[in-house]
Amino acid sequence: MPAPPRTPDRPSRDLVAALRGELAAVEPGRACCRAAEREGLGPAARGQAPTAAVARLAVRLEHGPSATFAWEDAARHCRLAYLRGLFLACGSLSLAAGRLHLEFVVPAQEAERLAARLAAIGLPASWRIRRAAGVVTWKRTETIVRFLRSAGASAAVLELESRLVVRALRGQLNRALNAETANLARVAAAAARHVRAIERVEGAGRLASQAASVRAVAQARRASPEASLAELAAETGLSRPAVQRALERLVALDEAMAGG
Repeated sequence: MPAPPRTPDRPSRDLVAALRGELAAVEPGRACCRAAEREGLGPAARGQAPTAAVARLAVRLEHGPSATFAWEDAARHCRLAYLRGLFLACGSLSLAAGRLHLEFVVPAQEAERLAARLAAIGLPASWRIRRAAGVVTWKRTETIVRFLRSAGASAAVLELESRLVVRALRGQLNRALNAETANLARVAAAAARHVRAIERVEGAGRLASQAASVRAVAQARRASPEASLAELAAETGLSRPAVQRALERLVALDEAMAGG
């Protein structure tokens, strides 16, 4: 049975809602930008707004000097206003698993053109057809943050970046702890193997015939099973490689006796 789809946690939903609210509250100062944002809203500007905030925005954009919008001839600030309206009307932002994912869901025939427009202003996106709709997607955090900041969501973007940093640091800490735990497990397993080998070699009467350095390491390891090689070297006055060779010698003797 396939796993159920992951839903964003409450803090993430609240942040996305705050971001959308901040964008919906932006008041374009130019008539051309007002026309561009209204064009981006599309049906949402004509009574099909997805939220009350977008509905209020659509009403506000109706007032003021009239202007027209055409992407090909528009200035960058008008294009950003258009994309802000498009995002509010048919965009979504996900923060699942600490990764950003922003997509626009548009009519299938418009997806490729929108992706080309985004690439033209330095915000390249991928596109595909999903359930007969066009989906234009950004997955790069840098691109998403740049768009949202340019579109006017400065406060929400600061909070978003803060959360991303915290999640990244938490992930690094978890990886470091996991690596340390795995290393400790390897050290403990090796120490147990050493102690068993020492006991068997001594029980067979073969420890006394070994070199003084091997006997010293055997005594130190048995007295301090949890000690690291560096600690055993300090205790015996030998170098770390010499301690390693002595332990390998003891394990080899044990294995030879078991095989013989």
